[in-house]
Amino acid sequence: MKLLGGLAVLIAIYGASAAFLDFHPLSDENIALINKHAKTWKAGKNFDIDEWDKVKKMASGLLPRSSRPKKLYKSNPHNELKAVPETFDARETWPNCDAIKQIRDQSDCGSCWAVAAVEAMSDRICIHSNQTKQIYVSAEDLTACCDSCGYGCSGGYIPETFEYWQETGIVTGGLYQSNQGCQDYSLEPCEHHVDSGTRPQCSSLNLDTPECTRVCYDTSLDYAKSKTFGQDVNTFYNEKQIQLEISTNGPVEAGFTVYDDFPTYKSGVYQTTSRTVLGGHAVKILGWGVEDGTKYWLIANSWNYDWGDAGYFKILRGSNHCGIEDDVAASLPVL
Repeated sequence: MKLLGGLAVLIAIYGASAAFLDFHPLSDENIALINKHAKTWKAGKNFDIDEWDKVKKMASGLLPRSSRPKKLYKSNPHNELKAVPETFDARETWPNCDAIKQIRDQSDCGSCWAVAAVEAMSDRICIHSNQTKQIYVSAEDLTACCDSCGYGCSGGYIPETFEYWQETGIVTGGLYQSNQGCQDYSLEPCEHHVDSGTRPQCSSLNLDTPECTRVCYDTSLDYAKSKTFGQDVNTFYNEKQIQLEISTNGPVEAGFTVYDDFPTYKSGVYQTTSRTVLGGHAVKILGWGVEDGTKYWLIANSWNYDWGDAGYFKILRGSNHCGIEDDVAASLPVL
């Protein structure tokens, strides 16, 4: 009887596990399971199930460092005896910098590595000009032309983006058709979310990496004269160093491992409930805080404003959750 009872328990556990595995990651059933297990955040419907392949592409734009020769950059430059506030939000500290408040859309392209980098670069140009220069750095130019950074829409790496900014320079340019510089992003924002809107469906676009053309799309501008440049690259590998860098110099670019529950994020402090990895993703960290006793990083994603919490999300801070404190970089602008 004891043997039969134990067998019944094993069958029940296996059945429950199998049922869980049978649910599509974007299905209502799986979202309900996530909300049952998640203690600090809420999941919801951000994407339709038929957009799953697109979601995986968008969430896999940061390539693993193991596939890249290791380079030495300046690391952890701050004096950790310096105090940091309990909460910090770059949007509030530098309110006149419009770039800090902007959420970009990488479209149907694995260019997060480039988009997050130019977000931080744009923010820092404004911050270090005493909030006087509203200059946007081009994700188009970086995605298309930086061969040393990666493979365009097929993914790239983080520190190399800032190295390219220092050595080669990146022209100005903002969102799709925004007229914010030399090369605006040419990949059209698309409707990869559930709620129908004015944007075309991602599945209808079949977008590819833009061609590297060293001319301005705005013919009134000169490509060479439109370049912005950065200084030495710095990397950061612990919570305090990242906090000191953001509060001193502005937002940073960071990478993390994406699990298949992340695309359903709606609010709260994300802590994965899954063991299934989709890939790596690059984002911009612009602050931190504490919510209901849980420490978090405040992060801007690049999946437009109608994803997550108006384009933003929070993730557990201080324990390197999903590797969020493993791959962080930035540099100061040349003004």
